[in-house]
Amino acid sequence: MKSAWLFPGQGSQQVGMGQALYDADAGVRDLFAEAAERSGIDIARLCFAGPAEELQRTEHAQPCLLTVSVAYARALVARGLTPEYVAGHSLGEYSALVQAGVLAFGDAVYAVRRRGELMAAAGGGTMAAVLGLDDALVEEACAGRDDVVPANYNAPGQVVISGTAEAVAVASERARALGASRVVPLKVSGPFHSPLMRTAASELAGVLGNLVFREARVPVICNVDGAVHRAAADFPTLLVRQVAEPVRWSAVMRCLLAAGISRCVEVGPGRVLSGLMRQMDRSVETVNAAAML
Repeated sequence: MKSAWLFPGQGSQQVGMGQALYDADAGVRDLFAEAAERSGIDIARLCFAGPAEELQRTEHAQPCLLTVSVAYARALVARGLTPEYVAGHSLGEYSALVQAGVLAFGDAVYAVRRRGELMAAAGGGTMAAVLGLDDALVEEACAGRDDVVPANYNAPGQVVISGTAEAVAVASERARALGASRVVPLKVSGPFHSPLMRTAASELAGVLGNLVFREARVPVICNVDGAVHRAAADFPTLLVRQVAEPVRWSAVMRCLLAAGISRCVEVGPGRVLSGLMRQMDRSVETVNAAAML
């Protein structure tokens, strides 16, 4: 049975996440301590006590979710489990790179803390999920403007658009007119994965340029192209592009299916990615890491 470990992105965070692992494992407590040192924030307090409004802030959610996801991954490895492939949705790609040995954990925490700050500072926009519409029709709803784009191709019939508030509202109405079953505004602090994030992407390039990237021990399926990567030199560019380009999660899942994956383990809180895989192919077994520990 070939397995892929899928690491969730921002939005999966929840108060209380990772506390059972933390209480039971001294190694996990050391991991949280390292994360607090590299991020400059109290990761354990935010994860376990919140409040939710503080945990949800982009610059807090990203290092917290990375830390919890890596803690789950290490607990699985300690039980003798390993994946054939790894992938992560947006922020989750950093967790996947830690699991693949591309980035040291402390460097990844530092990078996502800065990434969260840069993305939060960009602001100036919003996002909305378009449901029940083909990708091409979502693209048609955004056509003719440079201030709104499809940002997350999550699954067939589920695409998130991103841009200025006014442009997203116009594209949302177009999507409804084209037959979308629902358009759901998202509670986010900016127009993520759109050209409006180019400044944040440029500044992130400087952050990543100071880190060490290594060849991946296992294949990594990356967001911006839905393709397999292992070469160390690939990842800094891919991570920079990811900030201002769409997350092609449907392509990631198609790549995994073509590779013969029959089980996906969601390594982190929640079951968002499991649900997306079930939409793509219900024959694939999906399980959350917590159920395996």
